Amino acid sequence: EIAYINPENGYKITEYLEGARVCDAENEEDLQKCMKKLREFHGQKLRVDHSFDLFGQMEYYESLWEGTPSAYKDYEKTKEAQATELHKLLEAESSEPVLCHNDFFSLNFLVEENGNVSLIDWEYAGMQDPHVDIAMFCIYSLYKKEQVDHLIDLYFEGNCDDRTRIKIYCYIAVCGLLWSNWCEYKRKLGVEFGEYSLRQYRYAKDYYKIVQQELGEEGKETCTK
Repeated sequence: EIAYINPENGYKITEYLEGARVCDAENEEDLQKCMKKLREFHGQKLRVDHSFDLFGQMEYYESLWEGTPSAYKDYEKTKEAQATELHKLLEAESSEPVLCHNDFFSLNFLVEENGNVSLIDWEYAGMQDPHVDIAMFCIYSLYKKEQVDHLIDLYFEGNCDDRTRIKIYCYIAVCGLLWSNWCEYKRKLGVEFGEYSLRQYRYAKDYYKIVQQELGEEGKETCTK
């Protein structure tokens, strides 16, 4: 609960939650609680008058490099693949936008001793496809693919269709490049994120390949039916 907020500088005072801890992204019980909370939040279908534009934010962070080249030699090729193929795919497959957190990861969950779960830090909140939040949790947690698939299964309670799963893979690729761009901006300021930065860029590349593979397999299955 917010006790005070200054609209000019954003400083705020919130109620202290005694005994609360952050979510453990490797703990099954915590994951079940967090995915249940996320389903309930998305299910409210709340609306606001602004959105969180993944590709727009990507361009914004790149603009903050002020001409400094990317640390990755194949950045332009990676970006081009996202801006064309993945962008078009997501436009065709996106779900009805609702209010999303868009910075959805374990450290923004507070788990209280009584089992209540609170979601904090709404800086990036805005209208978006709700499946973006699932992708965000995966890449922040540095999940491997089997962990990604398990989290998807938890959110959908075992009922995720193949097209939706592929779409979430797309979002993992896009969000990986988004936060890689953010890390490169921070690098320009002298702040290094080490493995985290590299892993985000790897998500952009690896999950683009996974999407292409999955779409290829899907096409083969269609042809054999």
